[in-house]
Amino acid sequence: MKRMHTSQVLQELLSARMVAIVRGITRDQARTAGEGLIAGGVRLMEVTLNTDGALHMIEGWRSAYDGRAHVGAGTVLNLAMAKEAVQAGAQFLISPNVDQAVISFALEQGIDVWPGAMTPTEIVAAYEAGASAVKLFPMGSLGIGYLKEIRAPLDHIPLMATGGVTIGNIADYFEAGACAVGIGSSLLPKAELESGNVEAVQERAAAFVQAAARTETDK
Repeated sequence: MKRMHTSQVLQELLSARMVAIVRGITRDQARTAGEGLIAGGVRLMEVTLNTDGALHMIEGWRSAYDGRAHVGAGTVLNLAMAKEAVQAGAQFLISPNVDQAVISFALEQGIDVWPGAMTPTEIVAAYEAGASAVKLFPMGSLGIGYLKEIRAPLDHIPLMATGGVTIGNIADYFEAGACAVGIGSSLLPKAELESGNVEAVQERAAAFVQAAARTETDK
């Protein structure tokens, strides 16, 4: 098994404990989302590749927010998509599935890859293939209890829980053993993006960042 040394991106994931998931937004909404997330203190932003103009968005955010946040690609389903994402400047790759070719390519490029998995077999396979963390998905359907149970035998594998995270239950995810969470619609409500309300996005982002921050008892 080939594995990267602990990277700056992985360290950021384990420190910030949250990734903002950006999906299905327009170019104008991307400006609102990007400015609001950055101002709110978000350090990891995932642009899903099933978003129109995703590659241009990744490229633009890398340029605009270099040194302020890490920008990655999500919904990376296969090797071709992984190559396009890296060419656009993605600093990490996230998938809803486990694709060995994507993992191998990311390792060759020196980029973190966090594949999505549900079962213990999938989780271990992804980690043994070299993933630095594994996305447990879909958490909205699996539930907090599943995360807690799966952590018992797999506590050596960093698990990022994605799906169903809100400001009201985020602490439950960490208590159950998630190293980080992926947050989408509850972080970026469509109405706020459509209205161009950067301040509202900033305020919501800051609340999530604070909720995800480690306390002294977490350290």
